[in-house]
Amino acid sequence: MQVYETNTPVAEVSSSDFLPLNGTDYIEMYVGNARQAAHYFQTAFGFQPLAYAGLSTGLRDHESYVLVQDKIRLVLTSPLVANTAIGKHIDQHGDGVKVIALWVDDAQKSFDETVKRGAEPVFAPIIESDKDGQVVRSAIKTYGDTIHIFVERRHYSGIFLPHFVAWQPHYQPSSTGLKYVDHMVGNVGWNEMNQWTNFYANVMGFSQLVSFDDNDISTEYTALMSKVMSNGNGRIKFPINEPAEGKKKSQVEEYLDFYGGAGVQHIAVATDNILETVKEMLSRGVEFLQVPASYYETLAERVGVIDEEINALKELNILVDRDEEGYLLQIFTKPVVVRPTVFFEIIQRKGAKSFGKGNFKALFEAIEREQALRGTL
Repeated sequence: MQVYETNTPVAEVSSSDFLPLNGTDYIEMYVGNARQAAHYFQTAFGFQPLAYAGLSTGLRDHESYVLVQDKIRLVLTSPLVANTAIGKHIDQHGDGVKVIALWVDDAQKSFDETVKRGAEPVFAPIIESDKDGQVVRSAIKTYGDTIHIFVERRHYSGIFLPHFVAWQPHYQPSSTGLKYVDHMVGNVGWNEMNQWTNFYANVMGFSQLVSFDDNDISTEYTALMSKVMSNGNGRIKFPINEPAEGKKKSQVEEYLDFYGGAGVQHIAVATDNILETVKEMLSRGVEFLQVPASYYETLAERVGVIDEEINALKELNILVDRDEEGYLLQIFTKPVVVRPTVFFEIIQRKGAKSFGKGNFKALFEAIEREQALRGTL
């Protein structure tokens, strides 16, 4: 694995962005049963069926189901035979995120610019074609076994990628109001946070938005450190967490133990109406973390005037925080996979550009309660 010097200062983004990113193209999870996982994300999260690739499209070793909700594309991939790289990934990590795909105008340039700055290549640009045109993709490694794929699709008009076909099952439940990927959080090992923030700064041209130390993110028992990296236009934001010393095992340590190393901890997805989204998701069986009722006793003093009724937020366990730009509302699911690893955040921003620092203590105490129930605290 390429090592990025931890004593190197995080680079400032230059006026000329050498890696322009248009947004998150798709997120691909390797899962044990993609068909069942697709049903879950349709039912519980309101994703819509989009595309499929598998035996009927000529694949022999894996199949993929593609789901969409507004600007979010989620790909669920499972092996069809034993001893595949996909199967080995699932054996080690359980169900989890393998690919964070980034939409670019030039996959060759994106690959060349990052590799010459030290990125470890996964595959050089490849052209994939069908009757709807061509897509160019290239890939580099990031933390753990996670990879970034650069996707250039300006000459493609198909449903998703070449050799995928439209997936139109009878079962198509309605949306829950999710809009786009707000940010994705990575958990890395002890003393590795600076290595990977330097990777994003020096290799991909990101800048550091904010950092949190164990004084910001701690409870009586556990702590962690975090830095948030953002690309030049702010469309891609990657907080990076590492463990910090505490009396008991932190959520990051638990993740690293059960995931078998570094990886994506959670996916934050935005909504325009968090109250309606959460109500709908609860009715479909999604389980969220619960904070103590006492959290809401001083909420008005802490965040000031907000549009929402505090009792409505309390009923749904929605958290609120304010920064100089406005405020945000957020809530976190329990893990959505068997291992206590990957979860989702639902977030609604009303001007705020931050990440809910004022909620850290209540959130982590809620996570600790879940850890205690699992016997892993």
